[in-house]
Amino acid sequence: MIKNINTLKGIHPGLFLDHILKKRKIKKVDLAKAVGEHPQTIGAIIKGKRRMNTKLALKIEKLLDIEEGLLMILQIFYDILLLKNKDKKISHPNLSRIRSVLFWDTDIKAIDWEKQKRAVIKRVFERGNKMEKDEIVRFYGENTVNKILKEYENATL
Repeated sequence: MIKNINTLKGIHPGLFLDHILKKRKIKKVDLAKAVGEHPQTIGAIIKGKRRMNTKLALKIEKLLDIEEGLLMILQIFYDILLLKNKDKKISHPNLSRIRSVLFWDTDIKAIDWEKQKRAVIKRVFERGNKMEKDEIVRFYGENTVNKILKEYENATL
Protein backbone atom coordinates (compact mmCIF):
# COMPACT_ATOMS: atom_id res chain seq x y z
CA MET A 1 0.00 0.00 0.00
CA ILE A 2 1.15 3.55 -0.57
CA LYS A 3 3.25 4.54 2.43
CA ASN A 4 1.78 8.02 2.79
CA ILE A 5 -1.92 7.48 2.06
CA ASN A 6 -2.69 10.29 4.53
CA THR A 7 -1.39 12.84 2.04
CA LEU A 8 -3.93 11.58 -0.51
CA LYS A 9 -6.93 11.27 1.81
CA GLY A 10 -9.80 13.47 0.72
CA ILE A 11 -8.75 14.02 -2.88
CA HIS A 12 -10.95 12.73 -5.65
CA PRO A 13 -9.43 9.66 -7.39
CA GLY A 14 -9.84 11.53 -10.68
CA LEU A 15 -7.33 14.14 -9.55
CA PHE A 16 -4.84 11.41 -8.72
CA LEU A 17 -5.53 9.71 -12.04
CA ASP A 18 -5.04 12.99 -13.91
CA HIS A 19 -1.67 13.44 -12.20
CA ILE A 20 -0.57 9.92 -13.21
CA LEU A 21 -1.71 10.42 -16.81
CA LYS A 22 0.16 13.72 -17.13
CA LYS A 23 3.27 12.27 -15.52
CA ARG A 24 3.26 9.36 -17.97
CA LYS A 25 2.13 11.52 -20.91
CA ILE A 26 -0.96 9.40 -21.56
CA LYS A 27 -4.01 11.00 -23.17
CA LYS A 28 -7.40 10.53 -21.54
CA VAL A 29 -8.81 9.29 -24.86
CA ASP A 30 -6.12 6.62 -25.08
CA LEU A 31 -6.83 5.48 -21.53
CA ALA A 32 -10.55 5.32 -22.28
CA LYS A 33 -9.96 3.15 -25.35
CA ALA A 34 -7.56 0.86 -23.48
CA VAL A 35 -10.06 0.16 -20.68
CA GLY A 36 -13.11 0.03 -22.96
CA GLU A 37 -14.81 3.11 -21.52
CA HIS A 38 -16.29 6.26 -23.05
CA PRO A 39 -13.86 9.19 -23.08
CA GLN A 40 -16.60 11.35 -21.51
CA THR A 41 -16.71 9.01 -18.52
CA ILE A 42 -12.96 9.25 -17.97
CA GLY A 43 -13.15 13.03 -18.42
CA ALA A 44 -15.96 13.32 -15.86
CA ILE A 45 -14.03 11.22 -13.34
CA ILE A 46 -10.88 13.29 -13.83
CA LYS A 47 -12.88 16.51 -13.33
CA GLY A 48 -14.35 15.08 -10.12
CA LYS A 49 -17.90 15.17 -11.49
CA ARG A 50 -18.33 11.42 -11.40
CA ARG A 51 -17.47 8.70 -8.88
CA MET A 52 -14.93 6.02 -9.59
CA ASN A 53 -16.52 2.56 -9.68
CA THR A 54 -14.77 -0.65 -8.66
CA LYS A 55 -14.81 -2.34 -12.05
CA LEU A 56 -13.30 0.64 -13.83
CA ALA A 57 -10.81 1.24 -11.01
CA LEU A 58 -9.50 -2.32 -11.33
CA LYS A 59 -9.10 -1.97 -15.11
CA ILE A 60 -7.23 1.32 -14.77
CA GLU A 61 -5.03 0.07 -11.93
CA LYS A 62 -4.04 -3.02 -13.90
CA LEU A 63 -3.34 -1.04 -17.06
CA LEU A 64 -1.30 1.66 -15.31
CA ASP A 65 0.34 -0.73 -12.84
CA ILE A 66 -1.12 1.07 -9.84
CA GLU A 67 -1.56 -0.85 -6.62
CA GLU A 68 -4.87 -2.70 -6.67
CA GLY A 69 -7.59 -0.97 -4.69
CA LEU A 70 -5.88 2.43 -4.43
CA LEU A 71 -8.39 4.31 -6.59
CA MET A 72 -11.33 2.91 -4.62
CA ILE A 73 -9.61 3.73 -1.32
CA LEU A 74 -9.27 7.31 -2.55
CA GLN A 75 -12.95 7.29 -3.57
CA ILE A 76 -14.01 6.09 -0.12
CA PHE A 77 -11.93 8.74 1.67
CA TYR A 78 -13.32 11.37 -0.71
CA ASP A 79 -16.87 10.19 0.05
CA ILE A 80 -16.13 10.40 3.78
CA LEU A 81 -14.91 13.97 3.36
CA LEU A 82 -18.07 14.91 1.47
CA LEU A 83 -20.22 13.40 4.21
CA LYS A 84 -18.34 15.25 6.93
CA ASN A 85 -18.67 18.53 5.06
CA LYS A 86 -22.38 17.92 4.54
CA ASP A 87 -22.83 17.25 8.27
CA LYS A 88 -20.98 20.47 9.09
CA LYS A 89 -23.33 22.48 6.92
CA ILE A 90 -26.41 21.35 8.82
CA SER A 91 -24.79 21.28 12.23
CA HIS A 92 -26.18 24.38 13.84
CA PRO A 93 -28.69 25.28 16.52
CA ASN A 94 -32.33 25.84 15.66
CA LEU A 95 -32.03 29.34 14.20
CA SER A 96 -35.74 30.00 14.60
CA ARG A 97 -35.07 30.10 18.36
CA ILE A 98 -32.24 32.65 18.08
CA ARG A 99 -32.79 36.27 17.03
CA SER A 100 -30.48 37.25 14.17
CA VAL A 101 -30.12 40.71 15.76
CA LEU A 102 -28.07 39.00 18.46
CA PHE A 103 -25.42 38.55 15.77
CA TRP A 104 -25.86 41.99 14.17
CA ASP A 105 -22.23 42.13 13.03
CA THR A 106 -22.27 38.93 10.99
CA ASP A 107 -24.54 36.79 8.86
CA ILE A 108 -26.03 34.28 11.31
CA LYS A 109 -26.13 31.64 8.54
CA ALA A 110 -22.39 32.03 7.92
CA ILE A 111 -21.33 31.30 11.50
CA ASP A 112 -19.13 28.25 11.98
CA TRP A 113 -20.92 27.06 15.10
CA GLU A 114 -18.15 24.67 16.11
CA LYS A 115 -15.10 26.86 15.56
CA GLN A 116 -16.75 29.93 17.07
CA LYS A 117 -18.61 28.24 19.92
CA ARG A 118 -16.80 30.22 22.64
CA ALA A 119 -17.79 33.56 21.11
CA VAL A 120 -21.34 32.33 20.39
CA ILE A 121 -21.87 31.07 23.94
CA LYS A 122 -20.43 34.23 25.43
CA ARG A 123 -22.60 36.49 23.29
CA VAL A 124 -25.82 34.55 23.83
CA PHE A 125 -25.29 34.43 27.58
CA GLU A 126 -24.45 38.14 27.72
CA ARG A 127 -27.28 39.40 25.51
CA GLY A 128 -29.69 36.57 24.82
CA ASN A 129 -33.08 35.76 26.28
CA LYS A 130 -34.02 32.53 28.06
CA MET A 131 -35.17 30.77 24.88
CA GLU A 132 -31.86 31.58 23.12
CA LYS A 133 -29.82 30.43 26.11
CA ASP A 134 -31.83 27.21 26.31
CA GLU A 135 -31.23 26.54 22.61
CA ILE A 136 -27.49 27.07 22.98
CA VAL A 137 -27.41 24.70 25.97
CA ARG A 138 -29.40 22.14 23.97
CA PHE A 139 -27.06 22.45 20.98
CA TYR A 140 -23.67 22.46 22.72
CA GLY A 141 -24.60 20.56 25.86
CA GLU A 142 -24.71 21.78 29.44
CA ASN A 143 -21.14 20.67 30.26
CA THR A 144 -19.61 22.54 27.32
CA VAL A 145 -21.58 25.71 28.01
CA ASN A 146 -20.74 25.67 31.72
CA LYS A 147 -17.06 25.04 31.01
CA ILE A 148 -16.83 27.95 28.55
CA LEU A 149 -18.80 30.32 30.80
CA LYS A 150 -16.52 29.41 33.69
CA GLU A 151 -13.44 30.18 31.52
CA TYR A 152 -14.82 33.65 30.77
CA GLU A 153 -15.76 34.20 34.39
CA ASN A 154 -12.22 33.32 35.54
CA ALA A 155 -10.68 35.49 32.83
CA THR A 156 -12.61 38.57 33.97
CA LEU A 157 -11.80 38.19 37.68
